[in-house]
Amino acid sequence: MILDYIRWNVNPMLFQVGSVRVAWYGLLLTTGFLIAYLIFQKIAKTEKVNMMLIDRFSMFTILWTLVGLRLGHCLFYDWAYFKKHILEIFIPFVETAEGWEFTGFAGLASHGGTAAIILFVLYFSIKHKMSLIWLLDRLSIAIPVAAAFVRCGNLMNSEIIGTVTNMPWGFVFQRLEGTAECCAPRHPAQIYEALVYISLFAYQMWYYFKRTKGHIAGGRSVGTLLVVIFTARFFIEFVKENQVAFEENLSLNMGQFLSIPFVLLGIVFLWYSFYKKTYPVAIKTTANKHNEHK
Repeated sequence: MILDYIRWNVNPMLFQVGSVRVAWYGLLLTTGFLIAYLIFQKIAKTEKVNMMLIDRFSMFTILWTLVGLRLGHCLFYDWAYFKKHILEIFIPFVETAEGWEFTGFAGLASHGGTAAIILFVLYFSIKHKMSLIWLLDRLSIAIPVAAAFVRCGNLMNSEIIGTVTNMPWGFVFQRLEGTAECCAPRHPAQIYEALVYISLFAYQMWYYFKRTKGHIAGGRSVGTLLVVIFTARFFIEFVKENQVAFEENLSLNMGQFLSIPFVLLGIVFLWYSFYKKTYPVAIKTTANKHNEHK
């Protein structure tokens, strides 16, 4: 018997005890960040970097990533609303006619998170005299697994859905009943992105631990991440529903416009890695400066 599309009716809430609610999205987001942190910690231990410094860096990177994810959505996708509700940018509540309602932070944008990571890493590298390229490259090995978990969380929320399709793997998002998005089969765009990210994670792990054994050219990992993720984002956007109304009048949607500079930045990093061939270490010392160009 041929499956008549995939009927998706998962409850976004994993469980609730009294007023305490645990959602799939929050659990998957936390799990993704935890795995990424453990991978980054393993890399730092392999290269004998000060673990207290790495733990401080990891904690603030996660914090600023979340800030960037939130600000990216509010500024790029829904500023028309949030400029009139500034407080709601920073708190997990929405003001309704009946009062304040807890919603969690509904609205995160990966482009904002990426920009926040780059800016924070730049600041941290200057403050602690660490190599910017080293930090970006090692983070880029771990980040894709977190991104994959986030997209799985979007799937559990029945959000960031695809356009209508007649492909047999189309998803019917039954939780959207009563909206314009229900109930035709749609591209599972969340799964498309998650598959790209988890494949990139597997490649980055193999390339670092097996292919180069940690001796990786500066800019190679971060360049690969930026080009692969944001090229994929650019093309997957063609089978995704626009997230906000103003995108209907654009030749490309906001996600595509925001992806282009990150792809270009990734190309610059890849050019640097192939033509300059530096091999940076976490913290420069007199003893290891001469090893960077080997």
